[in-house]
Amino acid sequence: MASAVEGRPTKECRMYEQRFPEVDDVVVVEVTKIAEMGAYVSLLEYNGIEGMILLSELSRRRIRSINKLIKVGRQEPVMVLRVDKEKGYIDLSKRRVNQEDAEKCEERFTRSKMVHSIMRHVAEITDSDLEELYKAFAWPLYRIYGHAFEAFKTMVVDDGAAVISRLENEHGGPIPALTPEVKEALLKNIKRRMTPQPLKIRADVELTCFQYDGIEHIRSAMRAAEAAGKDDCVVKMKLVAPPLYVLATHTLDKQKGIDVLTHACENCQKSIEASKGKLVVKEAARAVSERDDRLLAERLEALENANKEVDGDADSDEEEEVGMGNIDVESGPQHIEV
Repeated sequence: MASAVEGRPTKECRMYEQRFPEVDDVVVVEVTKIAEMGAYVSLLEYNGIEGMILLSELSRRRIRSINKLIKVGRQEPVMVLRVDKEKGYIDLSKRRVNQEDAEKCEERFTRSKMVHSIMRHVAEITDSDLEELYKAFAWPLYRIYGHAFEAFKTMVVDDGAAVISRLENEHGGPIPALTPEVKEALLKNIKRRMTPQPLKIRADVELTCFQYDGIEHIRSAMRAAEAAGKDDCVVKMKLVAPPLYVLATHTLDKQKGIDVLTHACENCQKSIEASKGKLVVKEAARAVSERDDRLLAERLEALENANKEVDGDADSDEEEEVGMGNIDVESGPQHIEV
């Protein structure tokens, strides 16, 4: 709907076709203000319309400090208690939301937010009205596919042909709002934002062996770990600083990556224990973020800088530094070739 004042397309719109949530819905809100009666919030999925969480609906327990329960700027899943569509009043509850409802709500919100981000960007670059674009494209997909996110995933695979065809069949012919320019922008942005990106899976272990030829036993254990990798899930094991090692893989399938890396740890453990060494899992296989990688890189850099400052480093025996698992973080990162 174009702005009545400026006559320009609007770029603001709710995520769903209905203007207000229904009673008992669980929705995501952002806290905007704390008052004596409770907390004022904006409903993020409904274009920021205002609602209120009454003080009595914040917690099942006795409230000693409202600021410990809820803070301005925080996003919360809450349950809708009452909706006055004429006056625009919405009463909400935080205490009535159980863990299962909260998880389902957050998952739906994450998917809806992705859809909304794509729709808004397409509206901006094509100078389209966002609500009209939703009416023509996204809201019908919610009805047909259960969630527009599912339709978007299909468009990544088949260039949008099946989804557009189904929409036009439902409409009874070509949809005026979906011009060639808009279709191209939608497909391009959906593919760019929703093409699956490989996840990095990592496990952190301590690996030691104080037997004769301990370094060789450690190398053999590392090779056993890497042998657990698959063609589409290659495992690499590297030394951080004695005795800490990391195992890592990249995969599109999170669970598969975790399973492969867990198996790699088991292979490594069997190999080193056969040589009377020891492996301790410090952090089990899990998906890691760019921040986790950055923290690891910073740690390596700090160790390397510390290594440069240690006197007599040049005269040290390299194999002894990396070999038997003595905990000497000042010696810096070493790399064992396997």
